[in-house]
Amino acid sequence: MTRIPRVIERTIEGPLHAGRVLSGTGGVWQVRTDTGEVHDSSLRGRLKLVSDSGVKLSVGDNVKLLEGERGAGWMITEIVPRTSQLARREPGGRAGERVVVANLDQVVVVFAAANPEPHPRMLDRFLVIAEANSLASRVVINKSELVTEESARARFADYEAAGYPVHFTSVKKHTGLDVLHVALDGKTSALSGPSGVGKSSLMNSLYPGLNLRVGEISESVNKGRHTTVGAVMHPLPGGGYVADTPGLREVGVWGLNPVDLPDCFPEFRPFIHECRFGNCSHLSEPGCAVIAAVKSGTVSAARYDSYSRLRVELEETEKRWSK
Repeated sequence: MTRIPRVIERTIEGPLHAGRVLSGTGGVWQVRTDTGEVHDSSLRGRLKLVSDSGVKLSVGDNVKLLEGERGAGWMITEIVPRTSQLARREPGGRAGERVVVANLDQVVVVFAAANPEPHPRMLDRFLVIAEANSLASRVVINKSELVTEESARARFADYEAAGYPVHFTSVKKHTGLDVLHVALDGKTSALSGPSGVGKSSLMNSLYPGLNLRVGEISESVNKGRHTTVGAVMHPLPGGGYVADTPGLREVGVWGLNPVDLPDCFPEFRPFIHECRFGNCSHLSEPGCAVIAAVKSGTVSAARYDSYSRLRVELEETEKRWSK
């Protein structure tokens, strides 16, 4: 028996249905209704004109759907205002921002304890993008069976000290999965991180009903190609969604003023306003409370190094685009 999507209002043209965008390719968007059906949908003509003014449909958007007459297909007639979004710099060094996923509750950054070797500076970049978008983050260190628990916790202690929830998981040993399951259920999460860290295997272990191909997430990155592969949202059996965000392989921030970067490092916040100078860059000024906290060991020297590099990069980017 076919279920009928829930009607949220009626118009002259017919009933409108609530839906959420799961993915989109070639102008066709897969939209899931409140009752679970997925319909291939296109943007209504006048909505395309609206998108030119800056409101562009993205994966994760809540929309209103209208079923066309005589098998004309489904049309997206309205984009519901977003509660949040994960946006990043356009790839390839181009100017502008790209919304990766809309209406998120949190960003989940997955790295491996080993194989591939984790690169903390890349992890810092993922977290800065989330902070710049005012999104909560949690860190997942997968393949934890490849190293000792002590070494894994020591290596990522800086992130726990900064206030991030850190999960150590192993699909092979089935450890850490129950706690992570609770953290994901009922929420909309963006799953980020480099390829090869076991994101698909991890999600299949958490939610066997997803049946993701192992390697599906990393393969969708399309390394070395110019084609852009957008995010894909997967409904979770217990409620909520997880979005694969392959577009974050090239990690860049657009529109983040260098002076706002210190706020993207949570462990800096208690010290930012204690500096001698109000416009302190926290790079070399005398009387800098952040630098003093680094020297005392209160703030991680490695995290501070990431901040310094990102600060210089943002300032150089700002100068380049201002020209």
